[in-house]
Amino acid sequence: MLPLGTLAIPFDLPDARGGHVSLASMGTAKALLVMFICNHCPFVRHIREELGRIPRDYASRGLAVVGICSNDPDKYPQDNFEAMRAESLEAGWTFPYLHDADQRVAKAYRASCTPDFFLFDAGQRLVYRGQLDDSRPTNGIAVSGRDLRAAIDATLRGEPIAGEQLPSIGCNIKWIPGREPDYASNR
Repeated sequence: MLPLGTLAIPFDLPDARGGHVSLASMGTAKALLVMFICNHCPFVRHIREELGRIPRDYASRGLAVVGICSNDPDKYPQDNFEAMRAESLEAGWTFPYLHDADQRVAKAYRASCTPDFFLFDAGQRLVYRGQLDDSRPTNGIAVSGRDLRAAIDATLRGEPIAGEQLPSIGCNIKWIPGREPDYASNR
């Protein structure tokens, strides 16, 4: 996992709704949430509405949010750029939904699954990398966003994040053959 305290890693990627979005263009938010998501993963589908609620609930408090899809669009056409545009519009997402076609950003962040959440403070230092909540597509627990929301609340108050940070659980990022990361050698 990306170590806590790591500075946000720069990116400049095409947005499914047009244009490009970079880390620098995200402005000086009090907190930045980088989400690695995709269209087809049942774990992401399960939390789809909460992914839209979080940016709306926290925008006025200074949270900037970006979603990034890094899946191989050739083997998984449901995650290609055109499908991302349709998903963003259908879901009513207000955050930029970016396409990481060469998967460099996912590798740099050491993202491993969808969804995978990275929360940075006002100084763009990583303060949380973990799960949204305990809900899973088949466990009957309602989606609440409890873990991630608690981390966002603490960060926006300038407080440390309490408790254990449990890693995200979801579908593996669908790596382009030959581009699979070897995170064990990147420590």
